[in-house]
Amino acid sequence: MAPTPDTPAEGLLQQGVASRSALAVAMLRAAHQLLDQPPLFNDPLALSIVGPEHEATVRADPAQFDVGMRRMVRLAMAVRSRLAEDELTQAVARGVTQYVVLGAGLDSYGWRPHPPGLHVFEVDHPATQAWKRGLLHQAGLATPANVHFVPVDFERDQLADALRAAGCRLDQPIFFSWLGVTLYLTREAIFDTLSFVARLPPGSAIVFDYGIAPALLEPMEQWGVNQFVRKYAAEGEPWLSFFAPDELAAALRALGFGAVADVGPAELAARYQAGHPYITRFGGATHLMLAFAQNQTD
Repeated sequence: MAPTPDTPAEGLLQQGVASRSALAVAMLRAAHQLLDQPPLFNDPLALSIVGPEHEATVRADPAQFDVGMRRMVRLAMAVRSRLAEDELTQAVARGVTQYVVLGAGLDSYGWRPHPPGLHVFEVDHPATQAWKRGLLHQAGLATPANVHFVPVDFERDQLADALRAAGCRLDQPIFFSWLGVTLYLTREAIFDTLSFVARLPPGSAIVFDYGIAPALLEPMEQWGVNQFVRKYAAEGEPWLSFFAPDELAAALRALGFGAVADVGPAELAARYQAGHPYITRFGGATHLMLAFAQNQTD
């Protein structure tokens, strides 16, 4: 989870407690490597980065991640990571040399082969980053010199200041991914962060997922969302914000983004079904938003 640039963030984590949702997402990414062939999101580190105990759990019974809502959520986790890294590749081709992962959790991008000269900044709660560092050590994964941890104390730190302190150049274009985070933030916190990105130099962009307003979902999908709402609220990580796609896109344009694109289930299926026969459809709640700073559309 990331704070806003100008105000402390609240919600996803309690002080000193690593995120349960970060582990849950990482377990689904790991199961994807075993269950879905060829993987939509190919991550050779997905199993080892969760730690020996959790890796053994996934390997012993991957089918437990292929029942009920877990199958749909697993594919949603895979497609959002794939889309984010595909968009990052395009940003790098445009000359972007800075990648900020907001709410990085157990993301492994910085430890996989990636373009030379690209600096990766992982923003997350100090407790989650300490937990991740321990798992990386267990997996024998040294942190490359171009990967920078940006620990954030939600009670004191501001995103802009934390990025600057880690060596991120705010006067140069940056590509952001923000996955699995906005559900846990207030609207004020979400739009403060997006406003910060919109003001960055031309060439900057962000991809993020978000919660679809439940009223826009089919009845079974509404039921599933309500199950997750209750689950994460009981675990101390309540879901706070939901949007209608048109409403969110209009708000992004009002912030000053030059180009905005909502990528929903139909678009994702059209983009990624070829070569992945296990993809029949994505759930109606699977939406990502692309927003490009200052009219950067290509």
